[in-house]
Amino acid sequence: MKSLLFVFYTGRPCVNTLLFIVLFALVSQGCGGPPLEPWHTEKLTADFRADMADEVRTFDSYRKLENRLFGQLEKKVYANIDTGPEFTLVRYSSGSIADPLKYNPNWNRSFELATDRPVGGVLLLHGMSDSPYSLRALGQALNKNNYWVIGLRLPGHGTAPSGLKYINVRDMAAAVELGMEHLAATVGNKPIHIVGYSTGASLALNYTFNVIGRRDGPEPASLVLVSPAIGVHSAAAFARFKNRLSIIPGLGGFAWLDVMPEFDPYKYNSFATKAGDVVYRLTQTVSRLLASMDRSVLKNDLPPIMVFKSTVDATVSTDAVVDRLLDPLASELNELVLFDINRFAAKSTLLVSDPAPLTERLMADNKLPFTLTLITNENPESSKVIARHKAPFSSEISDTRLDLAWPLGVISLSHVALPFPPDDPLYGVNPPEDFTRVYLGQMAIKGERDLLRFPADWLLRLRHNPFYGYLETRTLEWVDSATTAKISK
Repeated sequence: MKSLLFVFYTGRPCVNTLLFIVLFALVSQGCGGPPLEPWHTEKLTADFRADMADEVRTFDSYRKLENRLFGQLEKKVYANIDTGPEFTLVRYSSGSIADPLKYNPNWNRSFELATDRPVGGVLLLHGMSDSPYSLRALGQALNKNNYWVIGLRLPGHGTAPSGLKYINVRDMAAAVELGMEHLAATVGNKPIHIVGYSTGASLALNYTFNVIGRRDGPEPASLVLVSPAIGVHSAAAFARFKNRLSIIPGLGGFAWLDVMPEFDPYKYNSFATKAGDVVYRLTQTVSRLLASMDRSVLKNDLPPIMVFKSTVDATVSTDAVVDRLLDPLASELNELVLFDINRFAAKSTLLVSDPAPLTERLMADNKLPFTLTLITNENPESSKVIARHKAPFSSEISDTRLDLAWPLGVISLSHVALPFPPDDPLYGVNPPEDFTRVYLGQMAIKGERDLLRFPADWLLRLRHNPFYGYLETRTLEWVDSATTAKISK
């Protein structure tokens, strides 16, 4: 390696850096990753773009374009994938147990939940590599409470992982604007709220900061952010360079951070490098918009924000939610709900990193401008949980019993768990009665490694929220309260 670097050394620092990156890419690429399948390579051209504004002006036309897109998916991907027992877990094999086209509705598509007398509207924004399915349960609960709900499929999503190679913030932001305008036209002057999950939370903030700054467009009455992507790992800054290297012959694999089998009907397992770059850029954009806003606007014009977050999250930063969002906003109307680890099952001697210092610091800080609620064990010797509550600018703590407990064998939540209820047919506690459907929920599996089609770390990650009922109840209360406040003004 050193001799190769010596050969490439030019005496020019910038050129040296570029050559080192290229050389590192060549060496680390090695023999290459898993082979790319049609769902990695086929480009679907009928997806929404911001420059289609003259052609696609309404949510109805957005969905008509979506019909064309899914037609392309069937012709370019499904038609090229074999069927049979060996393809039973392949999402793009027609009729497989992982094929979302078997079910009606197909939750990969945008959906609309209407109501006769809407008290307001709600726009649901899913995360990167997800689909509208991820917020389906919350959307249905809100609709039962008389909210007109739109579950928006963001560009690049719900079809094939190859879509993530061509996404950008501009197209996704334009889709969010279109969804908000449709809700405003549907519910009139009644309040509209946004529920954003992961990257969808960043898009919700991006929209809110922009529309309030411009004073142009429907302003949300409140935001609910679930596992929000406010800060990501610093290594994400290099995704841009890795993606550029993918155009070099022989380095096409660098267009992917992960290439995995596709067995989840509503979420991509493979993850494009471009997607990592887009998430990073979006978090930076949100931070810049927040920093540029006038203090009086931050105090008087921004809607109340509720954030739900696991204290441990391998995807996005918990500290960033406090330091880069809620603290700078300095609004006493906002609230952060943190789900702690299971302190009865996960003893500190077993942990790589214990979030206790963070939660203890936050609970003791009487300068925090937002409400803080910590869902945690009532004591280290009990699996029962309580809500530990602290008001803004206070260190006084009150506890509320929740009649909830950690399930046996569960040590923490995860980034992907929060919006899914325990009875979710795909990710929940129990498999569905219909055995022709794929089940990716809680599987207690022991045996030899490298035997199953699922990676071991994939099996370890919790994919539903045992405390989802609390999250749903608090969301409904939050949205109803903001609706009432907006109407009373």
